[in-house]
Amino acid sequence: MERSLQAYLSAIPAPDRAAMDAALVRQESLAKPPHSLGKLEDISVKLAGMTGRLYNPVDRRRVLIFASDNGIVAEGVASCPQSVTLSQTINFTRGLTGVAVLAKHFHSELDVMDVGINADFHQSGVRDVKIAHGTKNFAVEHAMTREQALRAFQIGIDAAQRAKDEGVQIIGVGEMGIGNTSTSSAVLSALLGLPAEQTVSRGAGINDAAYARKIALIDEAIARWQPDPADPIDVLAKVGGFDLAAMCGAYIGAACARMPVVIDGFISAVAALCACRLSPLAAEYMIPSHASAERGYRLAMDAMGLEPMLLMNMRLGEGSGCPIAFELVAASQSVLRDMATFAEAAIDDGYLAEIRGNRTFLGEA
Repeated sequence: MERSLQAYLSAIPAPDRAAMDAALVRQESLAKPPHSLGKLEDISVKLAGMTGRLYNPVDRRRVLIFASDNGIVAEGVASCPQSVTLSQTINFTRGLTGVAVLAKHFHSELDVMDVGINADFHQSGVRDVKIAHGTKNFAVEHAMTREQALRAFQIGIDAAQRAKDEGVQIIGVGEMGIGNTSTSSAVLSALLGLPAEQTVSRGAGINDAAYARKIALIDEAIARWQPDPADPIDVLAKVGGFDLAAMCGAYIGAACARMPVVIDGFISAVAALCACRLSPLAAEYMIPSHASAERGYRLAMDAMGLEPMLLMNMRLGEGSGCPIAFELVAASQSVLRDMATFAEAAIDDGYLAEIRGNRTFLGEA
């Protein structure tokens, strides 16, 4: 499995710079002041680099949701009972959750996977790829074996490749798992070498005592297990979750397939950081959606050199930011393809020569 991982990482292509240059030339020919559509322009250029094509429709969209339970909840770090993981996973298929409603509104599909829910069940619409009935409690032992982490990683790769094979043009990465703000904070602290006090938030809402205990447990676990920040699989195995490992694999799978992949919130961002630590090229295929209100989100974004598109004070998770972001990506393609050029609009753009030479004005200094 280790060889397979290295093969996938080696298969990630660099962005197509010629296609990016073509998109930039097209953007500069459109009848508008340079870079006046900001990130809509940036997205269109980045997509061209991903696919090697100037125009990239994103009509077929899918959110990958990886559901799993986390043994750390035994320590009282979550405000919800563990049974909520199963309940909400079923509710995804009934169209009743936040991401399900948004996905329907924005014409997006869901691919819901049971990677490690602590229950035996069968539900139409939930793909059974269970590794185990939840991870172990990382306060007392490693969350999973390295082999299990690699199995979860492969599940994510397979989900991204399945989307590509089925004609999906853009994917997003979401999750469901009570306790996964604790695992995400632990993974982030281990990767960045930061104390938990700087990475931990209250998740769905815990009291002061549980919050302090959450911080202490993460610091103690990292000190005890010594996860290797240079080896994200080791970090995930020791203090992570099956959902995080699968999400990490989905980012790598998307990059191998030259397919754009949207980051949701904090947990999705930590998984993205794991992927970027495995291969910096993975970031070239990522599009952040919204700025999560969770404390560690900004740390993860800064570590990847990425910027979210939206500021909406969202912190639901599930992949709820992805359907909204898909629509913005689609808008970027409409602008690139359909907006008139200066020539088509019969406008002499000579007056823009000075502005085009002023990189500070364009926000590129």
